[in-house]
Amino acid sequence: MSTDFANKNVLVLGAGVTGKSVARFLTSQGAKVTLTDDNSAEAVKPEAVDVKNFDAAVISPGWRQDHPLVVKVLNSSLELLNEIDIAWKLRSSRAPRQKWIAVTGTNGKTTTVEMTAAILQAAGIKATACGNVGDTVIDAVDRDDAYEVLVLELSSFQLHWAKQAQFQAAAILNIADDHLDWHGTFEAYADAKFSILDRAEIAILNADDGAVVTRANRFSGRKVFFSINTPAPGEIGVVEELLVDRAFVADPQQASMICELNDIVPTVPHNVSNALAAAGLARAINVSHEDIQKALQAFRPGRHRIEVIHEAEGVTWVDDSKATNPHATAASLMSHLSVVWIAGGLAKGADMDSLIERCAPRIKVAILVGEDRGLIEAALIKYAPTIPRILIDAPSDYTRGGESNSLMEAVVSAASQHAQSGDAVLLAPACASMDQFISYADRGDRFAAAVRKVIAHEA
Repeated sequence: MSTDFANKNVLVLGAGVTGKSVARFLTSQGAKVTLTDDNSAEAVKPEAVDVKNFDAAVISPGWRQDHPLVVKVLNSSLELLNEIDIAWKLRSSRAPRQKWIAVTGTNGKTTTVEMTAAILQAAGIKATACGNVGDTVIDAVDRDDAYEVLVLELSSFQLHWAKQAQFQAAAILNIADDHLDWHGTFEAYADAKFSILDRAEIAILNADDGAVVTRANRFSGRKVFFSINTPAPGEIGVVEELLVDRAFVADPQQASMICELNDIVPTVPHNVSNALAAAGLARAINVSHEDIQKALQAFRPGRHRIEVIHEAEGVTWVDDSKATNPHATAASLMSHLSVVWIAGGLAKGADMDSLIERCAPRIKVAILVGEDRGLIEAALIKYAPTIPRILIDAPSDYTRGGESNSLMEAVVSAASQHAQSGDAVLLAPACASMDQFISYADRGDRFAAAVRKVIAHEA
């Protein structure tokens, strides 16, 4: 991969956060940068780009392989670069002793990355979370005061293009249907996820996830499995009320305590699983059990991740807007016994049948919104026809990103008519948000605002 960008004409595909970060770096290296994007007024439209005018191209993660401009670049003599590999090459000059550890998976990536960074920081290591959370990777590397460790959150899109970065340890949390509209097939999506291990020394793998376990044999390096069940020798897991380590210990026939189960908040299965993965990554670079426990006791997940926003009259209102696919939503639904469920949005090619088949006993009422709500409704009719279904259209005064919050207020009003003591009203949409909201955070914020207005009667 070429690293001398001085006086080179470089095309950057994507004018979002990653593209702008790459453009800043390349410009600082003397490159002449052109941004291209379908959806930015600051960028050249892709159809106006002549690839013959450039020496190299850098692709941002979300660009589909079948985008006409990507096809043109791939069929040309242009070198197609990506942010992760450029950052890795930069590391060799800016921070050659810097360690990279990474996390991928369908769900739980951000929480696990933030947990891991918090553990390393509690141990006195200069570390940061980056990639899909925090700074871009290139910004995290391109600094005078170098980090000792980067904890990278990597999506299947980033992994599809990245070929050179090396990881001291890499965790795969789970693999379930997601982004099939981008990858085409589940196998292609899973292959992208597992490519993270092609350049990893230690793999931290979820023993409770069948898709991970069946693909683990492709990795010939050291494998450490984690499970919310009792761990075998060489694994990390849960014994009664303790998280224990039987992998990074002198004698794997013995177990060392990582922390107590109630140190993990919220103490729900998928969050405990995240903590086990984070602990495994930390142990892979020799962080002590004591430092791990101290950090996990203090750690709380970010907003819109199984976040309790209101409790009254025995009803708990929960914002899990970040549950943007069926796998994440199943974990959320199974964390409650009786749920008034708010769902819908953009399904991204995901199938809803297995979600409903598994979780129907927990669903009391389903309130459905958004473009692909029909997929969820069809699965409910097929597997749980007795569950009441309430379909709510956006009111006429509601626009995506506008001031009116009438859509969520209608949703919350409908939920309040069905919720009784002992129920959770759960926003866990199983879909992306961009059909009716700016982002999953906007969706969660609007839900919380509607609960404050309609239920708590706050001004």
